[in-house]
Amino acid sequence: MSETSKNNRGARHIRQEHAISSGQRPSHLVPAARRGRKKRSRNRRIALACGIVLLALAAICVSLVQLAGQMPELSALFAGKSSGVSASSVASEPAAPTPEPAPYTETVRFSATGDDLIHSAIYQQAARNAADGAAYDFSSCYANMADFYAGYDVNWINQETLISNEIAPSTYPTFCTPGECAQALYNVGFRVFSLSNNHSYDKGAEGIASTRRFWAGMPADVLTTGLWAGDADYERIPVQEVNGIRIAYLSYTDWTNGIPTPSGAEANVIYTSETDVIQRQIALARQQADFVVVGVHWGVEDSHTTTDAQRTLAQNLADWGADAVIGTHPHVVQDAQWLTASDGRQAFVAYSLGNFISTQKKTDNLVGAVLTFTIEKTVQPDGTSAVQLIEPKLHPTVTHYAPGTQDITTYLYRDYTPELAAAHGVRGKDSRFTYDTITQIIQQNISSDFLDIT
Repeated sequence: MSETSKNNRGARHIRQEHAISSGQRPSHLVPAARRGRKKRSRNRRIALACGIVLLALAAICVSLVQLAGQMPELSALFAGKSSGVSASSVASEPAAPTPEPAPYTETVRFSATGDDLIHSAIYQQAARNAADGAAYDFSSCYANMADFYAGYDVNWINQETLISNEIAPSTYPTFCTPGECAQALYNVGFRVFSLSNNHSYDKGAEGIASTRRFWAGMPADVLTTGLWAGDADYERIPVQEVNGIRIAYLSYTDWTNGIPTPSGAEANVIYTSETDVIQRQIALARQQADFVVVGVHWGVEDSHTTTDAQRTLAQNLADWGADAVIGTHPHVVQDAQWLTASDGRQAFVAYSLGNFISTQKKTDNLVGAVLTFTIEKTVQPDGTSAVQLIEPKLHPTVTHYAPGTQDITTYLYRDYTPELAAAHGVRGKDSRFTYDTITQIIQQNISSDFLDIT
């Protein structure tokens, strides 16, 4: 390179440095600066366009979310059913609060019926009504009551006479009844049978063994109480569970017509005088069940008046843990009442339900009553529960038969008529029997608080 070229290049370098230091841009650098400005301007335009698009999309999404609550199709879309897009990704809504656990209530509709007292005229009628090779048919005795019992979850009855298919039928004073009678009661709806009464020993050890074999052969949903296989059996408490409520059943009797426990008997009754045994059994029942029913065969025959002994025992039974006390034996109706137990519970006693069916010859013996109530169990979220008896009612009944003790059957009083009363066969023995007399017996001996004739 010549000395002149070197000098010229050096001069240009000096001028460029001077121009830069003085704020002047060299002419060969100007095109690059212009290119930078154009690039930055284009980027700003792109960013502005993207912002406008994003704002438009956001507005569209907001509008769709607002419409989704009104249009099921869009609701499904935002729920991810159509597009897979979750509504929560578009609009977040607060979750519904978890409901607090609530208590719930179970109920059992319960009925209790008095003495099923089967005299000879009743089983002879059943023999005449039998057909198709059967020995007996008792269905007509209970047919008028079938619809009533169908309305209850549990139907309890005092089976006043021994039931056996092995021993010949017999009547007063030592009873035994064909098994077809129990089958007819089962068909009507009875499942709980109390066997402790003054006729339990009528046929001695053979009668006890035979009746126990009969009941053991009944369907599995039948429960009996009142006959115990000795002291070792006293802790076996009959318990039935219905609608989530456990019900225990115990039964006792004042006496057995002077007949002691038969020698060699495989089972026995418990007398009301054995209070230590009764108290122990009720305590066990309370541990095993929600509700305790105690049947008691007590009182004075043919008397509508409760005795001091009945009232004292009823209170003791409630204090020991009974919730319902069902009285039988007097063969006539007696009143009922609430009892306040020592632990504050409200228990209920019906002192006598009278006869359910019989062919006795006095007007008062032909009027009975069915006790009904509801067992209500309320269960709290923590598993604790409370059980109470509510709405106790007594529904009067009338046993009817034609002259010559024919066509024996039982009616609810509400279904009975003055015409039936005028034709009753008992009028040949007791002229007091009229519809008005029946009504007076009911009104005079059942408190209006509990009477139900509708």
